[in-house]
Formats: sequence, C-alpha cells, structure tokens
Amino acid sequence: MLNILHTINYLPLAELEVGQHFYWELGSLKIHGQILLTSWFVIALIVLAAFTATLKVQRIPSGMQNFMEYILEFIRSLTKDQIGEKDYRPWVPFVGTLFLFIFVSNWSGALVPWKVIELPAGELAAPTSDINTTVALALLTSIAYFYAGISKKGLGYFAGYAEPVAFMVPFKIIEDFTKPLSLSFRLFGNILADELVVGVLVLLVPLFIPLPLMVLGLFLSAIQALIFATLAANYIGEALEEHGAEHHD
Repeated sequence: MLNILHTINYLPLAELEVGQHFYWELGSLKIHGQILLTSWFVIALIVLAAFTATLKVQRIPSGMQNFMEYILEFIRSLTKDQIGEKDYRPWVPFVGTLFLFIFVSNWSGALVPWKVIELPAGELAAPTSDINTTVALALLTSIAYFYAGISKKGLGYFAGYAEPVAFMVPFKIIEDFTKPLSLSFRLFGNILADELVVGVLVLLVPLFIPLPLMVLGLFLSAIQALIFATLAANYIGEALEEHGAEHHD
C-alpha cells in the first residue's frame, strides 16, 4: 500500500500551473507573499479611514466621520435584516469587517495600479482575485455560523439536521460543505474574470473602450461584497433561528 501511494506522488496528474506566484520561504513553509502584501495594504486603508473618522468625534458628524457613520448604519441595517432584532448586535463587527475588506479589496484591483510594481515572480492584484483569500473568508464564515448555532443551542444545534425528518441529515451535511464553496468560488470567479477581461481589452483596444467596462466592474465589485456579507449574515441568522420561528423581525 505504501509503495502504491509513493508511486502516485510521482504521477504527472497536475503539471499545468496557471500564472506565477511570489512566495516567501520560511524554512520548508511557502507563504503567498503577493496576496499578503495587497491584503495588508487593504487593511491599512481601512484602519486609516477608521482612525481618521474617530480622531475628532463631533456631535454633528461631517467629512470622514459622516461617511464612516453612514457605512456603519448600512452594515447595521443589513445585519439586522438578516439575523433579526434580538441577536444581530454582536455580529455587526464581523459582518462589517467582511464587507469592508471585500469591498476595498475588489476596488483596489481596479483603482490601484498594481501592475506598476514589479515582483521577482508573479504580479500584484486584488486579494479577492486569489482563491486562497476567498476560501479563507468563506471558512471564517462557516466557523462563525457554527459558533453562533452552538453558542446559542449547544450540541442541540446539530439536532436540527434531522428536522423535519431524519433522512434530511446527509443533505444538511452536504449543504454545510456547499455554503463555503459557493461563497468562495462566486467571489473569486467574478473578480478574477473582471480583471482578466479589462486587462485583455486594455492590451487590444484603445483606452476609452475599456473605461465603461471598468466602471461596470466597480459596480459589480461592490455588489459582490454586498452579496458575500448578506449571505454570511443570513447563514448566521439561520444558525441562530429557533425551530419553527423566523429570525427576521
């Protein structure tokens, strides 16, 4: 058996690699450096905006404070609609962080001239155009809704898998796997496709023809951030929902 496994490791099952990547090597560990760089840039922008908005808090908000309060109210409303009046407040930071990170990451791919910065290998791009980032965000969402359900219902949360009938258990388990898969691949596919289409058009046609597509891409990028945050809040609301009761108030 060991010999068979050893032979399989040498079979050329997937020799084709799409694109090149910039790695940082820490001993035997390879870290995806280009995504970390752009992710840190996005995080720095969000932290800077939050710091600027709270530097001099005024009773009548203006400027950056007014803008950030508008975003907070939007995220609070979104979370409340999906989770419900009773349980939504503790989840506003999580849903808000997801939305802001994805939104700023998506827009950075269109507005920041990443291609100007040259790397020894690969190139910089929006963090959400890499499957590693979107899978990580989807897994965080999965951990969040499992935590929400178990923290409220204990291990009795898993009893809901057998409702309304016991043969639903395997379907509920499959659903738990498909939720993060659909979240990650939807976001990754849309952002990567948008960057590839715009990049090809910029090379093939004059600048003014890709501009409308770039504007459309910004709109679609914002929609993708909204969809991801809405679905994440909805999954958490489903986990918190009592059997026979709606979590929307």
